[in-house]
Amino acid sequence: MILVVGATGQLGGLIARMLLDQGKPVRILVRPASAYEPLVAAGARAVTGDLKDPDSLVAACQGVDAVVTTANSVSRGGEDTVASVDDAGNANLIEAAAAASVRHFVFTSALGADPEHLMPFLKAKGQTERRLRTSGMTWTVLQPNLYMDTWIPAVVGPALARQPVTLVGEGLRQHSMVAARDVASYAVTAIDHPEALGQTLFIGGAHPVTWRDVVCAFEAELGREIPVRTIEPGEPVPGLPEVVKPLLAALDTYDSPMDMTQLSAQYGVRPTTLLEFVHGFVTTSRQAAGWARGAPMRGRLQR
Repeated sequence: MILVVGATGQLGGLIARMLLDQGKPVRILVRPASAYEPLVAAGARAVTGDLKDPDSLVAACQGVDAVVTTANSVSRGGEDTVASVDDAGNANLIEAAAAASVRHFVFTSALGADPEHLMPFLKAKGQTERRLRTSGMTWTVLQPNLYMDTWIPAVVGPALARQPVTLVGEGLRQHSMVAARDVASYAVTAIDHPEALGQTLFIGGAHPVTWRDVVCAFEAELGREIPVRTIEPGEPVPGLPEVVKPLLAALDTYDSPMDMTQLSAQYGVRPTTLLEFVHGFVTTSRQAAGWARGAPMRGRLQR
């Protein structure tokens, strides 16, 4: 039995479905209000629990061979904070898994995680990694670079609505952005991969890209020029949450290129290219927009 924590999120959902497609028995930790029914319909077994509730984790880990967790406090709010979820919550999960004699624990961290990091999120990730290494379980840590699925729609997505794209700085820093489906493939493979035991996997995309490269990829896909404006670090970014502002500013201070040739061959994961991701994103967005425009008409015809 494999327990997936965070299965109602994008990355965790991809992992759960990949495991189910392989015929693996999957248990998912869910909260009552979460939308987990499609995974249950696909064959997953749901167990109610919360990282903030240690007793619920004890029950969830019983009879489990491996744990894969992607859960974090990003976009949650309320009582779900970095301190309660990414720090204490992950500590609760590691303790429960170790007590249940879980064989292998796969933890989704983030590139740059460090127990002494000044950014609370990366500090909590680093502290969790340190706890995991001393837990007595075999473990694998995934440290993905920037998620294409999160950052590209947020920064360049407005181009679909013919809105200008705002870049912090000149947009010339190189980062190995990675697709969530690639990270999911590494997580699933790592569960039974002998070379993954006790390893930290640093995961990036096919090639390092700049924000200017991303804009060019959208221009090629859309067949038109995209207006771009640049702002200085610290200035507000239209349409984006305040919490994103310092992160975008930080991205303009360093490069994070990664050569994935060896790791992708070792784990059999072909990195998604920028052009592939942009094509899929634009296609899906157009299909969704077409459905939204067509739905009212269908409703009128039915009446």
